[in-house]
Amino acid sequence: MKPWVLLGVAQASGAEIELRLYRRDDEFSIRVGNRELMNSRAHGSEDALGDLACAGIADCPRARVLIGGLGMGYTLRAVLNGLNAQARVIVAELLPEVVAWNRGPLGDLAGRPLRDDRVEVREVDVARILLAEQRAYDAIVLDVDNGPRALTRSGNDWLYAKAGLSAAFAALRPGGVLAVWSAGPDLAFSDRLRNTGFEVEEVRVRARGVRGGSRHIIWIARRAAQSAVQVPLRR
Repeated sequence: MKPWVLLGVAQASGAEIELRLYRRDDEFSIRVGNRELMNSRAHGSEDALGDLACAGIADCPRARVLIGGLGMGYTLRAVLNGLNAQARVIVAELLPEVVAWNRGPLGDLAGRPLRDDRVEVREVDVARILLAEQRAYDAIVLDVDNGPRALTRSGNDWLYAKAGLSAAFAALRPGGVLAVWSAGPDLAFSDRLRNTGFEVEEVRVRARGVRGGSRHIIWIARRAAQSAVQVPLRR
């Protein structure tokens, strides 16, 4: 078997560890140390994340969606496939190297979604957008780090704490959806979603879709159409 070839390294300011992009033939892998975060042959749960997030807003005129975390572009592609031509998708990706990888060697994996005119990329922490914009999005999709139990940056913990969830709640329009990917279950996180005011559904998906693979979790948290606005807590 051919060895993996290192293509690039990314490290955010203040991050404890670095992401590394590898390639072997037509297979790509992004890793933290010896732990694989994502692989181009196992993106079924990323596809499902985008599909589930957009299931209830596909017919929404001029839907506006925020995606936190670009990864290999699979979730973005699924979101775009689920929206009409008038939709707008904001992608918040903290690491410019990850954006460059998606414009370069990773681009063809998901059909070059960054070239879609509906997409705007912002190289910022998604938390900044959540704190700055209220009632702005029909769906918010979070595929940041390893889910509620952050692996790459301790600063990502805020997103999944009560303050971050309150900010996401306030950034959604009434009837909007927060979709969250996780490597595994977390009962405390489900409780925090409900305590924030969301109606919560937990969906179990497989890393390789119908071909099986590891079991991942997607939370679909809905803001009721008539729910009261909650003021997000500052970081």
